[in-house]
Amino acid sequence: MTTHNLQIRPQTILVACPNWVGDVVMATPAFDCIRQNFPDARVIGLIRSYARGVVEDGPWFDDLMVIQDKSLAEMRKAVSQLRRLKPDLAVILPNSFRSALIARLSGAKRIYGYRRNRRTAMLSGGPDPWRNNGRITPRPMVEYYMEICRWLKFDTPSNLKPRLFYSGATHEKCTRLLVKYGIRPEDMVIGLNPGARFGSSKCWPPDHFARLAEMISQHWNCKILLFTGPGEWDLGNRISELSRAEIINTGPDVDLNALKPFIQRCSLLITNDTGPRHYAVAFDVPVVVIMGPTDPRYTDANLEKTIVLRRDLICAPCHHKECALHHECMAEIKPEEVVQAAANLLQKQ
Repeated sequence: MTTHNLQIRPQTILVACPNWVGDVVMATPAFDCIRQNFPDARVIGLIRSYARGVVEDGPWFDDLMVIQDKSLAEMRKAVSQLRRLKPDLAVILPNSFRSALIARLSGAKRIYGYRRNRRTAMLSGGPDPWRNNGRITPRPMVEYYMEICRWLKFDTPSNLKPRLFYSGATHEKCTRLLVKYGIRPEDMVIGLNPGARFGSSKCWPPDHFARLAEMISQHWNCKILLFTGPGEWDLGNRISELSRAEIINTGPDVDLNALKPFIQRCSLLITNDTGPRHYAVAFDVPVVVIMGPTDPRYTDANLEKTIVLRRDLICAPCHHKECALHHECMAEIKPEEVVQAAANLLQKQ
């Protein structure tokens, strides 16, 4: 292994994970790369509490540390915990100034990440983001994260497909819930994911999901599972109330860790452009993505079993959490179009 600017063989490595669930999944090839290049090091993942379930049971980290840094008191506590670890190396995947500051205050001997957002002086080095006429150019996040490893001259994999893992206990929980829901091993299952932690701008209208469920019931002999996260359970109930289809609403039964075997059990997932779409990619599950305010270039990778439906409007992509107009980018995508995309994917299986 040849590394760039690493004057020491690190014994303790901090890896600051991305903040969004989907980005954490897309970072798993980079996690793989770090683990494979330093098999004997203690690798510690720094992650938000809500995203911990994404990486639990994976092979990348010896320990996980939940990072809370919204207040000065929380930052001091995080820094104190990290300093006790005496890290040799920190790899910072988020773009934020705060993530680099915490790594610097932790006492890490070498800190690497993207040189942007006025944090370059706190880094030991790292790549510059791609730019066109001075503006940062969006690129697939799996490539974006791996570029840090390439800059460090780590041995990097050619296949940048995300991977996810779950324990036997998590699998057993899924099996028990499937029995509770009346889903047999031979049943076809189609999953619907109507929420998005990012904000309402990413969400397809509830009445569209309700109508979609009815059309799915007419087209396929299947069970329909509706996945919702914290803060989205009312949305799930609303869709069930609006639809004449039989929908199994998982509600609080399924957290981000338990969601992994549930997504793997699906024959197809239909979702907004949010974290579970990347679960589907990791488990080779066909997925229809309804995309509105986000730029598709950030996720333009591993799309062999993905159909992305979006409208090329003058206001999109805006990346606003809430739409200030009439939400045409999502509302104009009709259930009939989604069902056709689903049929196209299922025919290939």
